[in-house]
Amino acid sequence: MNLPNDPAILVSYLNTQLRDFYTSLEEFCKANDCDAQEIQKKLAVIGYSYDETQNRFR
Repeated sequence: MNLPNDPAILVSYLNTQLRDFYTSLEEFCKANDCDAQEIQKKLAVIGYSYDETQNRFR
């Protein structure tokens, strides 16, 4: 799957997907054949981290 390259757009896209369709980042990554660690690294650059309890990036 081609995820958005821009981190600001990526965080918005992921949070929408997580809210509407997936119960965890791991589930999203399995369904879309992507790497959770790479996503987390990319979003850490703009100050976001994954919150498992809320199932979203903050």
